[in-house]
Amino acid sequence: MTELREITDDVVFGDAVREATERARTHLLGLQHPEGWWKGELETNVTMDAEDLMLRQFLGIRDAQRSEESARWIRSQQRQDGTWANFRGGPADLSTTVEAYTVLKMVGDDPDAAHMARAREYVLAHGGIEATRVFTRIWLALFGEWSWDRLPVLPPEIALLPKWFPLNIYDWACWARQTVVPLTVVWTMQPRRDLGVSVRELRTGTPEPPLASWRSWAGAFQRLDKVLHLLEKIPRTPLRRLSLRRAEKWILARQEADGGWGGIQPPWVYSIIALYLRGYDMDHPVQNKAMAGLDDFTIREQTPHGWVRRLEACQSPVWDTGLALTALLDAGTPDDDPALIRAGNWLLDQEISVKGDWSVRRPDLAPSGWAFEFANVNYADTDDTAEVVLALRRLRHPDPARIDSAVARATAWIEGMQCRDGGWGAFDADNTRTLCEKLPFCDFGAVIDPPSADVTGHIVEMLAAGDDADAAVTRRGVQWLLDNQEQDGSWFGRWGANHVYGTGAVVPALVDADVPTTHPAIRRAVRWLEQHQNEDGGWGEDLRSYTDRSWIGRGESTASQTAWALLALLAAGERGVVVQAGVGWLLRTQREDGGWDESLFTGTGFPGDFYINYHLYRLVFPLSALGRFLSVGDR
Repeated sequence: MTELREITDDVVFGDAVREATERARTHLLGLQHPEGWWKGELETNVTMDAEDLMLRQFLGIRDAQRSEESARWIRSQQRQDGTWANFRGGPADLSTTVEAYTVLKMVGDDPDAAHMARAREYVLAHGGIEATRVFTRIWLALFGEWSWDRLPVLPPEIALLPKWFPLNIYDWACWARQTVVPLTVVWTMQPRRDLGVSVRELRTGTPEPPLASWRSWAGAFQRLDKVLHLLEKIPRTPLRRLSLRRAEKWILARQEADGGWGGIQPPWVYSIIALYLRGYDMDHPVQNKAMAGLDDFTIREQTPHGWVRRLEACQSPVWDTGLALTALLDAGTPDDDPALIRAGNWLLDQEISVKGDWSVRRPDLAPSGWAFEFANVNYADTDDTAEVVLALRRLRHPDPARIDSAVARATAWIEGMQCRDGGWGAFDADNTRTLCEKLPFCDFGAVIDPPSADVTGHIVEMLAAGDDADAAVTRRGVQWLLDNQEQDGSWFGRWGANHVYGTGAVVPALVDADVPTTHPAIRRAVRWLEQHQNEDGGWGEDLRSYTDRSWIGRGESTASQTAWALLALLAAGERGVVVQAGVGWLLRTQREDGGWDESLFTGTGFPGDFYINYHLYRLVFPLSALGRFLSVGDR
C-alpha cells in the first residue's frame, strides 16, 4: 500500500477527483434517453438465448437469421474447456452447457466438431442430462428428449388452493409463482414437439438416486411425488378441468402492457407455451403481443465475426433511473437541472396505482410504488420504490406538490409492506414459508422472498431521509438490521454481490437513521471492509461466495463493488488512507470517456444460481462514491 499512500498524499488528489467526477457525470448525462430514463444492458448467461431458440422451435416459428445470430453469440461465450458458466469467470454449469449444446446441434453444428466434442465430454463426465436441473429436463421433455414420467409432478390443482393452505401459490415468491402456474399447465398436457435432432448422447444411463430418508422433508415429498405420478394415470376429472381453466385465467390476468409476465424471462416463455397448449395459437393477439415484447428484450450487435443476438432476462429502467438521479445529485448536478427534472417526471409517470399480488397479504393497503421494468404493474417492489423516493425527494421540481403526494403514497405503501419481524422482502410481505423449498421441483433458484439486509437497508435509508428516523416502523427496521449482522461484521447481500453489497447498503442506512458511527455494529462493519480491501486499493467479491464461504469478501476489484465499500466507509465517517486508496483505484481505472470497465458480474438474481451484470452499475455507483467523497472534503 506504500505506492497508494504516496499517490493519495499528492496535493493534486482533490483536483483529480473533481475531474474524474465531472467526466463520469458528463458521460452519464449523455446516456439519458430523450424521455428521461436510463437503462443499461442487463447481461446474464446463454440459457436465455438457448431457451429462446427452443421456444421458437416448439412453436414452429424459428427462423434462420435468429438462429444463426443467437448461435454465434452462444458459441462466443463458450470457454476453452468446452463449457458455459452462469457468470464470467465462474465455474462450469452443467445445465447451461447441456442447453447450449442442444441448441447448437439443433441449428446445425456438427456434433463431432471440436467445440461440441469438448462440451459433450464435460457433460458426460459430470453426470449427463440425468444430473441437470429440473428446468433443463423440462425443456428436453418438450421435445421427447426426456420422459415426463421422470419429472416432478406439478398439478394444476395448486391454483385452487386457498390462500391459507400450505403450498398455495402465494406461498411462493412472485417470480416463482408466475413460473409455476404456467408450468402446471405444461406438465399436465405433457406435449412433445420435434427438435429435429437428438441429444441422447448426453445421457449417461445413471439410474435415479435412492430416495432420501422418509423422516426428512425431502424424502417425504419424494414419496408424495411417486403417489402423485400414480394418480396422474387416472382419467381427467371435472376438478382437473376447472384447475386448468383457473390457471389459464390467472395467466391471462397477469399479462403486462409490454406483452410479458412479470418483466422476466421464465414466466414469460412458460406462459406463452401454456397458452399455446390451451389453444391460443401464434396469431392470437395475446401471443402476438407476447412475442413482440420478447423482441424488445433482444439486443443485436455487430461483431468481427458477424451479427450476434442475445436476450435480456429482464430490463431495469426504473432501477437504473433512480440510481442515476442519485448519482448525479451526489456529483453536484443542480437539483433543478432539466435532465433531472425530465427523469423525475418519467419516474412520476411510472408510479403504480393498481393492486398486485402483494395485496393478497396486505388487502387493505392502498397501492403505490414502482416496479423494476417498463411494464410490471402487478409486481411493484419495495427496493425500487425506496430508491425512487430517495431520488425524487432531492429534486427541486416545478410542481413540488406532485412530488410530495407521490412520496407520501409510496411511503405509506412501503410502511405497510413491512414484515412481522421488522424487515422487508422485495415483492411481498411475510413471504417466508419454507415448505415449498422442499419440493422436488425446487432445485434451482430462490422460491420465497423473505426480508433481506440490502432491501431493508435501502428502505430504512429512505424512511430516515424523510424525517422518519424516530418512527416506530423505522426503529423496527433498524433493529432488524442490527439483529441480522453477520458475525464477521458484514451483511449478506441478497440482490447484489454479496457481503460488500449488503454492507454498502446497510451502513449508510443505519447512520442516516441516527445510529452513531461509534456504534459497535458500525465499527465491526468498517473493520470488515478494511480487512477485505485488495492490495490495489479496490474491493471485489466473487459470486462463489454465495456457495463457498471462503470467497466472502474476496475477488478481483470492480468499480461497483469498490464504490459500495466507499459509500459505507464514508457514511461511517472514515476519511483516511483506506478511503483514499479506494478513491485512488477509481481514478486509475476510469476510462477517458468517464466510465469504467467491468466485465465481472456483481448483481444477483438467485443466490447460488443466477447472476447479473448490470452495465450501468459500473458508472452510477462510482459517481455517487466520488461525489460523496468530494462533498465530505468541501464541508
